[in-house]
Amino acid sequence: MTETTRDAGVRGRERVSIAVPVGAGVVCALVGFTSSFAVVLAGLRAVGADAAQAASGLFAVSVAMGAATVLLSWRFRIPVTSAWSTPGAALLATTGAVAGGWSAAVGAFVSCGVLLVVTGWWPGLAKLVRRIPVSIAQAMLAGVLLPLCVEPLRGLATNPAAVGPVLAVWLVLLKVRPRWAVPGAFGAALVVIGIALARDGGGPGLADFVPQLSVTSPSWTVGASIGAAVPLYLVTMAAQNIPGVAVMAGFGYDVPWRPAMTVTGVGSMLAAPFGGHAINLAAISAALAAAPDADPDRERRWVAGLSAGVTYLVLGLTSTGLVAVVLAAPDGVVQAVAGVALLGAFASACAAAMSQVDDRLPAAVTFVVAASGIAVVGVGSAFWALLAGIVLRGLGVGRP
Repeated sequence: MTETTRDAGVRGRERVSIAVPVGAGVVCALVGFTSSFAVVLAGLRAVGADAAQAASGLFAVSVAMGAATVLLSWRFRIPVTSAWSTPGAALLATTGAVAGGWSAAVGAFVSCGVLLVVTGWWPGLAKLVRRIPVSIAQAMLAGVLLPLCVEPLRGLATNPAAVGPVLAVWLVLLKVRPRWAVPGAFGAALVVIGIALARDGGGPGLADFVPQLSVTSPSWTVGASIGAAVPLYLVTMAAQNIPGVAVMAGFGYDVPWRPAMTVTGVGSMLAAPFGGHAINLAAISAALAAAPDADPDRERRWVAGLSAGVTYLVLGLTSTGLVAVVLAAPDGVVQAVAGVALLGAFASACAAAMSQVDDRLPAAVTFVVAASGIAVVGVGSAFWALLAGIVLRGLGVGRP
């Protein structure tokens, strides 16, 4: 085959319908949304949001990440996808109520957004975050995720008839279609909830599905700032933004760092008064829009990013209804979906935490402290875990 013929064949394969990248973007958004929205709701409820405020927060953060994805993909013509901070939401779920209540939690969300913007414009802060040992940061994340990852087992023990089908669907799809395992578990959960509502009667009414925004004036407390804002920022950077850049680089895309941090940071600040916790660069789901499967022509994959952003905006309209359904779910069902959604992140965090032999003991202490859920002087376990790990590593504990 001549060079000209081979090039013509490649060009022929690259000429696919525009529906291909559009469809890839829709799948990217569907997988990202359905696989982790339960975690977001759990996090918001844990730090003090009522049902209306949690629904508002889910709507706000969905709109924020959709708008950020559309803006960045359109402006830079690359498939830059944004996402809500799933590890951050898991952190909130284990942090629990913060000093000052829900308004202080909202203040922590605003502070996190400010720190994200500052990171984009002050390279020194980004370098400081990168200096946190990977093993310690990942051990903190693993410890934060552990309590949520064991929830499916607790639910199975207390309510096997409701939780069993959810886990069964997840296991089957994990074997045959791993990408759809968590969305499939969510679909099974909806069926279980529907059966329970039909059997018991009641459930959400039509008015419960109308999107509504609940505005909360932020306040700031030392406990919320140290125990929620700083860990939320650190876990968002370490588990989402920095890996997100690496994922995009793996597909040949150079993410515009300053604009990306500015857009996601401002988006986080704008969403915060409505209950949104944080948005960031997508990491794992980014591959669905940036990989060759999205479009053989890498110059046209930005369409997948644009499509993902629009889909997130549409999915945001369902947020109020999802909260209404979640509140009507049998015990353990939603927690089971959240737990299986975080198992992959938990496994990756554990592997990274223990990858360096010399750091294993400090990482183990970090993990245990984070998983303990303790709060000292109003500051949650994630902060103390990070502090303990950094100090022990600095002292050389565990090294020969």
